[in-house]
Amino acid sequence: MDKFAIVGIAEIPTGWYPDKTCMDLATDVIKAVANDAGIGKSDIGALIFVPPIAQERDTYHVTFCRLAEEMGMHGTLKVNLHVNGWWASPMMGIETAKSLIADGVVEYAVIFNVQNYSRCSDENLWWFYNKYNKGYYREWESSYGISDKNVVGLITQRYMQETGLTSEQLASVTVMLRKWAILNNNSRFRDDLSVEDVLNSKLYNSNLHTLECGNFSDGATAFVVTSAKKAESMNKQPVYILGEGRSGPPYMSIIQKPDKDFTRLGVGTAARMALGEAGIRMKDVDLFELFSSYPIFVIMQLEELGLCDRGTAGKFLFEGYAAPGGKIPVCTHGGVQQGDTGLGVAMTPIVEAVRQLRGEAGRRQIDEAKVALVTNFGNQMMDPHVIILGKELSHG
Repeated sequence: MDKFAIVGIAEIPTGWYPDKTCMDLATDVIKAVANDAGIGKSDIGALIFVPPIAQERDTYHVTFCRLAEEMGMHGTLKVNLHVNGWWASPMMGIETAKSLIADGVVEYAVIFNVQNYSRCSDENLWWFYNKYNKGYYREWESSYGISDKNVVGLITQRYMQETGLTSEQLASVTVMLRKWAILNNNSRFRDDLSVEDVLNSKLYNSNLHTLECGNFSDGATAFVVTSAKKAESMNKQPVYILGEGRSGPPYMSIIQKPDKDFTRLGVGTAARMALGEAGIRMKDVDLFELFSSYPIFVIMQLEELGLCDRGTAGKFLFEGYAAPGGKIPVCTHGGVQQGDTGLGVAMTPIVEAVRQLRGEAGRRQIDEAKVALVTNFGNQMMDPHVIILGKELSHG
């Protein structure tokens, strides 16, 4: 089998940049990632764009060759496209990059994302989050108040009823994420939070406080994929793609899902597939960069990955075992508490895993980290993708 590696990473610190366009952020992050990888822009054969949310015009401007013009890449860039599998887009970008490299079309592919909420009009945001509603049935669901946050509230309510999870334990997920974010120089939010702060913040619905939701932010993230053979000659420590897994897209709609059980994600199935391809076991994984759009999903993933028994992850997190200094490092960049950069929330776990495995995470560095497990989801809790990244090509 062909083997592949990530050989460059870059982030524009999460923030609020109304003076920058998506094109500005894209050119900045691509220059930065090429510099980190030690390659020139003429070496980049493919640009694979994970698009911004609620910025359709910018998506097409960046994709349809204008970016190549801005970067002066005509004559060398062979592929310019965007992938949109929602929060699974970065993983789909990796699969696309691997195919292009394996077929000999390109040697280096850059996967990147930009988000510029500060330049989104209120009309576009309203339309996207209230009318489009990302797949919910307009006839039977979104017209009656079904939205992402309300679905998350219903999932949370059901899980709490089944397991006895408390509001304090749920709030501790946000506290844990913020503790990691404080240590991250690329994070927008670095004020300490307590469980009381979270519970005293405004309620979005009966099971979801505003501090448990992402705060719209701007940013850009990128990484470079190449063959493992090519990576051997790179200046920096390559991070190898050891295994990938997915459990396939189940039902998004509450109406369509036959068993109506939204308290199980299917991430365990995807993880077993990825671990099997990598030839390792869960005990070999040193850190877990989990998709963290809402607290309940961090809890459910820990249990489905077998790190906690069903109904115990809330207590585990409340007692600080996944926070800095804890026994299982989880979301070491701060997850969504770094700032909600749209689909970038699924990019940063991959970049953070690479940073940790290269030993470049500074104050939040996990000692002797060799293997990381990263998760993405197609839409909130659906279509889980898992990737195993390693400091070495083989882990027997």
